[in-house]
Amino acid sequence: MSRSIFITGAATGMGMVMARKLAQQGWRVFAGVLPGMDISKLTEGVNLTPIEQNVSDDASVEASAAQVKAALNGAGLDVLINNAGIGVLSCPVEGVDMSEAKRMFEVNTFGPIRVCKAFLPLIHESKQSPRIFNVTSGAVRVATPCNAMYNMSKSAVEGLTGTLRIELMAWGIQATSIQPGGMKTPMTANVLEVTKRSWEALPASVRARYEAKLRPVSEKMASMLTTANEPEYVADGILALLDIPKLKPRYMVGKEVKLLPMLQKLLPELTFEKIIVKQFFG
Repeated sequence: MSRSIFITGAATGMGMVMARKLAQQGWRVFAGVLPGMDISKLTEGVNLTPIEQNVSDDASVEASAAQVKAALNGAGLDVLINNAGIGVLSCPVEGVDMSEAKRMFEVNTFGPIRVCKAFLPLIHESKQSPRIFNVTSGAVRVATPCNAMYNMSKSAVEGLTGTLRIELMAWGIQATSIQPGGMKTPMTANVLEVTKRSWEALPASVRARYEAKLRPVSEKMASMLTTANEPEYVADGILALLDIPKLKPRYMVGKEVKLLPMLQKLLPELTFEKIIVKQFFG
């Protein structure tokens, strides 16, 4: 019997790569896509089922779960990957636009909660090692300047994952978080321009206080994303975990983040912080 999987945010980037690869391997793939998005690249030459879904909308998520339930016709959902997310809100905390911050949390934090709530009844019906993968970020391990809202929205999902692991153990459902490094995706394709607009939109008083010291740092981080991991590399790292018998609480995936856990284990917190500050500020 082929295994089934639902992947959020699968119209582009890493989500699309995972959906297509698994479809080619014979999985029954349900690919969550934002309504109205072009899915021609997603569906080209593979057998998978696109499901319209906006993770920031309760009704949309519930409707997508109902579609998957009908398609499975009594069978359970074996794997859920919460991959959908948004980023690039680059500014100091004092200048955060609260409406933009709330939008980021609606997608990055409350999105996975909505999806878990809607799809867990299907996951409970799985007889094939059911599991949940929540994609967070390597950024949760490093307090990067001008990135607080993104770090917070993804760090909250780490808390969600830890609780799910404990709550679901009795039913044999495993949950883990994936902390990928930076990736070249459509979300980061225009990161330099978005960073520029973020700074230009700040109140004059905030720019006067922070721009000289912090704008070069945020632009440096944006430039790093232009040479980040290819989505295929990170996708392969995640897919390699699908059949591991006992999942760890979290996994680092990406070339530049693999050493972070070891460094944080070996170094005192203040020493690690000094290394990070030196990297950003020289």
